[in-house]
Amino acid sequence: MTISEGITPNQITKMIYDLESAISYGVKFLQNVKERMDVFIDENGPAMIIKYDIYKDNYIKARRRGAKIRFVTEITKHNIQYCKELRTIVDEFRHLDNLKGSIAVNDFEFLGSTTWRETQLLTPVTYSNEKEVVEQQRYIFDTFWKKAISFDQRIMEIEEGIIPKVIETFDNSFDIQDRIFDLLNSANNEILIISSSSNAFHRQKKAGSIQKLLEISQNKPWIAIKILTPKDIEIENMADKMTNSNFTFRFTEPLSKVSFLMVDRKYSLVVELKDDSKKTLAEAKGFAIYSNSTPTVSSYAAIFNSLWKQAEMYQQLKIQEKMQKEFINTAAHELRTPVQPIIGITEIIRKELKDGRQKDLITVISRNAQRLKKLSEDIIDVTRIESNSLNSDKEHFKIKELILHIIINYKNNTNFKKVKFDYILDDDFTIYADRIGVSRVISNLIDNSIKFSPNGGIVSIILQKKDTSNTNEHKDEKGGEIVIVSVKDTGIGIGSDIFPKLFTKFITKSFQGMGLGLFISKNIVEAHGGRIWAENNKDGKGATFSFSLPLYK
Repeated sequence: MTISEGITPNQITKMIYDLESAISYGVKFLQNVKERMDVFIDENGPAMIIKYDIYKDNYIKARRRGAKIRFVTEITKHNIQYCKELRTIVDEFRHLDNLKGSIAVNDFEFLGSTTWRETQLLTPVTYSNEKEVVEQQRYIFDTFWKKAISFDQRIMEIEEGIIPKVIETFDNSFDIQDRIFDLLNSANNEILIISSSSNAFHRQKKAGSIQKLLEISQNKPWIAIKILTPKDIEIENMADKMTNSNFTFRFTEPLSKVSFLMVDRKYSLVVELKDDSKKTLAEAKGFAIYSNSTPTVSSYAAIFNSLWKQAEMYQQLKIQEKMQKEFINTAAHELRTPVQPIIGITEIIRKELKDGRQKDLITVISRNAQRLKKLSEDIIDVTRIESNSLNSDKEHFKIKELILHIIINYKNNTNFKKVKFDYILDDDFTIYADRIGVSRVISNLIDNSIKFSPNGGIVSIILQKKDTSNTNEHKDEKGGEIVIVSVKDTGIGIGSDIFPKLFTKFITKSFQGMGLGLFISKNIVEAHGGRIWAENNKDGKGATFSFSLPLYK
């Protein structure tokens, strides 16, 4: 078929394999343009159109007939001059990366090819004048047109060496992993990584990303590699082996449902975590967003810096806290060692002395030695509580007998003569608990009551049994029988400013002690499955501290 023969007006769609026929169809297509023509073509297309008058002249003639031409191609350094010339013979011109082949749609026809070479149009060529095909191809063109950027912007990017700012999304795990490797390979200065979970870290290790980082660390030792990740034993061991002058790990709790990769603070990739329980990347990953936009990448880098510094500070604080606890624990033990013989010797001397003045002085020494002993014991207990090493040597014993023994000791101690003791104790009950721990709780509550009671005040100790199986009372405890020990005083009560933090460390309004007794008591009671609480007395005089423990008959 020749140009003069024209194209059949019948509704057809056909493939054209003969080059001469393909050119003939192309020219006739251009001659048929009346009102509009939309073209997208790969980077070789502009040179073909400008170099060959048969195409260029028909573009000019179509414009003269009043047709509007929209044109999309990939503008590169190699075809920029052809694109500038082509821009003068079309109405609108835009750029889009990585176009393949061509689509041309006029008023009622479609013409398409797989690809172009610089010297010729390759066959096969597809031609159609069927309405449905033309409409479909026009829709495809419009989709590309909307994604394309302006001619002027692309020319400026090429001529001024500006890297275009893009944001791309991926949902295919293979594409995501390819982009990860591309970014890692492109690094020149710095690689920053935030892993959303320890499982995410292991998935990347399985995919080869960690091995790639090791290769980069060895081959490009000037590149700083920083990884912020939740840890497990395997990751911690791996970090110990991999950490060097340019490869650093920091550990943190899981922070979010996304992982971050930033390279040279110029490029970022954010990967959504869809299901962390999955073993494969395809199942675990959701969408990924790539960007080289400076504001976006800078924001992610700022987030990384903040989290990195927090992790570093937390690690330093843990080291300092460990050293502090070890020092305090050692100091407390060293204090307790000489205090015990001081207490014993002063008691012997006090019994042998006849002079009242001397006895008073020895009593002062004994009282302060007792305070020092209690302080060292409190510090040791707090250290054990915070290191989760508070020991409980449980045994069966009668709690009533224990309470009576404690009361007798207080009555015999001249330091506590300013108050009167009273007690209401139900029948004796056997509990399974740490006798020394329970004794400390009761003693702490009594000490607390004495501190804030006036001379002549009354400290009452109450022991009772309750069945919580069919009641909402004590609903935070397991159902069953419990014993409740209460210590009631007639002192100043609990201030509203103290109440919310009553059982925390260093909370006290007394000049005696460090405010550790209630904190220690709370931890001992809760370690037994009980609870501790306090309330001001309804008559406005004093307060009552109570704790509960499970009952074993």
